[in-house]
Amino acid sequence: MRRYGKHTDEDDIRHRPNRKGTRPRTSIRPKHEDAVEGMVLTVDRGRLTCLVEGRTVMAMKARELGRKAAVVGDRVSLVGDLSGEKDTLARIVRIGERSSVLRRTADDDDPYERVVVANADQLAIVTALADPEPRPRLIDRCLVAAYDGGLEPFLVLTKSDLAPPEKLLELYGDLDIPHVVVNREELYDGGAADRVREHLDGRVTAFVGHSGVGKTTLVNALVPEEKRRITGHVNAVTGRGRHTTTSALALPLDVVDGWVIDTPGVRSFGLHHVDPSRVIHAFPDLEPGTEECPRACSHDEPDCALDAWVAEGHADPARLYSLRRLLSTRERREGD
Repeated sequence: MRRYGKHTDEDDIRHRPNRKGTRPRTSIRPKHEDAVEGMVLTVDRGRLTCLVEGRTVMAMKARELGRKAAVVGDRVSLVGDLSGEKDTLARIVRIGERSSVLRRTADDDDPYERVVVANADQLAIVTALADPEPRPRLIDRCLVAAYDGGLEPFLVLTKSDLAPPEKLLELYGDLDIPHVVVNREELYDGGAADRVREHLDGRVTAFVGHSGVGKTTLVNALVPEEKRRITGHVNAVTGRGRHTTTSALALPLDVVDGWVIDTPGVRSFGLHHVDPSRVIHAFPDLEPGTEECPRACSHDEPDCALDAWVAEGHADPARLYSLRRLLSTRERREGD
């Protein structure tokens, strides 16, 4: 065994190489001033398909972004190979500020929220009038998520050939939500699709609904060149359909200027992340009445100032009922 004396020749000592390299660490990150802007179209297992200057580019998130994730609808900045050719990969180095977010949790007890779509202008809530039966509590939850995230809601009622829409529309009449009633036959002759397009022109619209309601069929009618596998059937026992959309996908409209974002069918819509103080912004006729509310008022308690505000004639009592019904959905299951 070799021993070294007190006065060692440093050149004679072997150094173990540093596996992480010898370059000193720095907190200075590249500015990527040559990055090109793009839009995320879909996300699949860490790979993001983006639209960049009219080309479809496959990309991955840069390491410097850390845990920050990009979702469908995000405006991003990319570097690297932006040709869009096969087997090429770009890097997303920046995620732009979001104008709106559609978020949900697995259930009301789950503290981890998931951003489903970013930068959408409106949320189209697709509901069948029959087969499967409509679930008003799920509609209410989607409305709350839309108001909370800064999206304007829009109701699309399908399968009107199986049941009339009046009873369901009566529940939402006081909310002044735009709506379209369609059936499958009308979708194929173009009339129903045109009525829906009128609400989509110039906007980015996220479509949401539980399985079997005809959401993907509707998207196929709006964007015929992007055929998607259609739900085969609705289970006669559970009243639920099979999932046909496995991840959110942004598609450009072909007749009018705008985008539709098809999202996977939902079984539930958790609202753990919702702050009641944000939902009230969707009720401008009631919002001034909250100035006298106690701090952190839920707007559904004995000391809420909205009761006096409505009693004095400043707003319709039906509007206050609608607000409280929406806010109470967090305490109730969708099927209640």
